[in-house]
Amino acid sequence: MPQPPAPRKTPGRPARISREEIIGAALRLLDEEGVERLTMRRLATEIGSTPMALYHHVRNKDELLVLLLDDYATRTLRRPEALPAGARERVVAAADAIHAVLADCPWIVAVLTADDLMSRTALWFVEQIVAGLVDCGLTPDQAVHGYRAIWHYTAGEIMIRAAAARRRADDDRPTYRAAVFADLDAEELPRLAQVAGRWESLTAQDTYLSGLRALVDGLTGSQAGTGR
Repeated sequence: MPQPPAPRKTPGRPARISREEIIGAALRLLDEEGVERLTMRRLATEIGSTPMALYHHVRNKDELLVLLLDDYATRTLRRPEALPAGARERVVAAADAIHAVLADCPWIVAVLTADDLMSRTALWFVEQIVAGLVDCGLTPDQAVHGYRAIWHYTAGEIMIRAAAARRRADDDRPTYRAAVFADLDAEELPRLAQVAGRWESLTAQDTYLSGLRALVDGLTGSQAGTGR
């Protein structure tokens, strides 16, 4: 007895996908392959969909990255119950909170260095830095420039340390830098020669907070009589 023909699949929209699925798949790709390899086409393949279906949820890669930033910030960036009373210390505390979160997820810093992508969740911390600098006597414009200097220092520190950690994980041979410092001319470079044997260990130390304090002191030094 002949079998009835299988029902034909009517063309239509692809299977519905959720933002949660998009975020989860994008995070997996970021962790495994990095920001550069994250594309809408690659993400669509990962979740078994099409780029056109993704565009119903996110317009482009930049919007996707902002979505990921907000998701990460919402889950990890917590406002402190109280900030220090002194303006400079408020600036330091807010910047250190951002650093503590981002240091655990360097791909986010690589995204934020695009400079026009920012998480709304993190804006409260940016507000504390700018407001603290204003309370130290800077104009609002100067405070924005001060925040930028703090952000560049923070992002750069995290990215350099992450790159160094990857290099050490991939190759345990002595670094080129160690070879450069191995035989310095003490007459030409006396101070470098003095610390050459400890250069590796000294530069491996976590000095972010002390450097941050020095930077904030420098930014507000001309207003030393106010905002303390």
